[in-house]
Amino acid sequence: MPAVPAVPAGPAVPAVPAVPAVRTAGEDVPYALRISAAWAWRVGLVLVVSAALLWLLSQISLLVIPLMIAGLLSSLLTPAVSFLRRRKVPGGIAVSVIVLGFLLAVAATLSLVGQQLAVGFASLWGEALAGIQQVQDWLSDGPLDLTSSQIDGFIDEVANAVDNNSGVIVSGALSFGSSAGYFLAGLLLTVFALIFFLHDGDSIWRFLAGLAPRRARAAITGAGRQGWTSMANYVRVQILVAFIDAVGIGLGAAIINVPLVLPLTVLVFLGSFIPILGALFTGMVAVLLALVANGWVNALVMLAIVLFVQQVEGHILQPFVMGRAVSLHPLAVVLAVAGGSLVAGVAGALFSVPLLAILNTVVRYIAARAWETDPAVGAQPRSSEPGASPASHPSGESIAPETSPKEAST
Repeated sequence: MPAVPAVPAGPAVPAVPAVPAVRTAGEDVPYALRISAAWAWRVGLVLVVSAALLWLLSQISLLVIPLMIAGLLSSLLTPAVSFLRRRKVPGGIAVSVIVLGFLLAVAATLSLVGQQLAVGFASLWGEALAGIQQVQDWLSDGPLDLTSSQIDGFIDEVANAVDNNSGVIVSGALSFGSSAGYFLAGLLLTVFALIFFLHDGDSIWRFLAGLAPRRARAAITGAGRQGWTSMANYVRVQILVAFIDAVGIGLGAAIINVPLVLPLTVLVFLGSFIPILGALFTGMVAVLLALVANGWVNALVMLAIVLFVQQVEGHILQPFVMGRAVSLHPLAVVLAVAGGSLVAGVAGALFSVPLLAILNTVVRYIAARAWETDPAVGAQPRSSEPGASPASHPSGESIAPETSPKEAST
């Protein structure tokens, strides 16, 4: 076998020096800091947008608050309207009957409370004057040992302060007059919106949901319906809680002969719509009435009654009744009321819990993709089931996810 000739070696190729890897500035930042920064600017953007939205809403509070009140009332009165419609009553007549009946009931209650206040304060005024006299006697005969001239000097100083600030008082009266005008306008807007919410609520919501992109309409429609149901449950349960609070405190006040029982009961009922805190503050009014009318022993008994009712609400009604109705923990309720009152005052305290209940329901609904199996939005069985077809919107539009070009080619 002939030998294979050796291949001459070529010229030596010089070694190419390794190019050092270029490091970016981001690689020098720790991973935890990069993640924190990414979260920080996103959370900050959400907070800025939320603050701007709250500011914008505060500028049109005359429109927002009546609409929210109308929404709460419509969720309460809708079952009565539906009942009449099932009895073949035309929709317009059913809405008119329910709204007029509700307004008459509210007017009759306020009239009765006003009469009780007029009669009660006439008798309570003498007791209040007697209490003031007792305070004056204590100031002169008690440990302070003030003379009559010193007490009269203090009273004169208060009168002079009122005279010197008469301009502030007049401006406050004028602002009260303008507030009364705003209240009347808001009341008319609330009634007007309530009528249309009861009569055309479904049509209004379908129109609003139809403004969303086609693929999102089913999710928005279903989430809105579930949120509305949650708000309706909240209103009904809160009425029950407020009724129990009012009856408990009012009955206790009647047993120990506290004056103005009926107005006090109505006040506690209305105050209880601010969960947990409302009934507590209105219960303090009952304690003050008992103190002025019947003395400190009667006031202590009234305080014990108020605390007992609050314990029943906090440990039984809120966890078991309210918690099951809106799926909110009592701590979340308290924090929502406190935060709402800090942001928007009484209106924030009143609407914070129903808004939180709606938000909780909507987030749960969307996170679970419940619209894909929700028959309320026209969902059909999944494609894995025999005879299944893509889900569709009630209007006939398909809500099945769009197929990508790659999936279509396969």
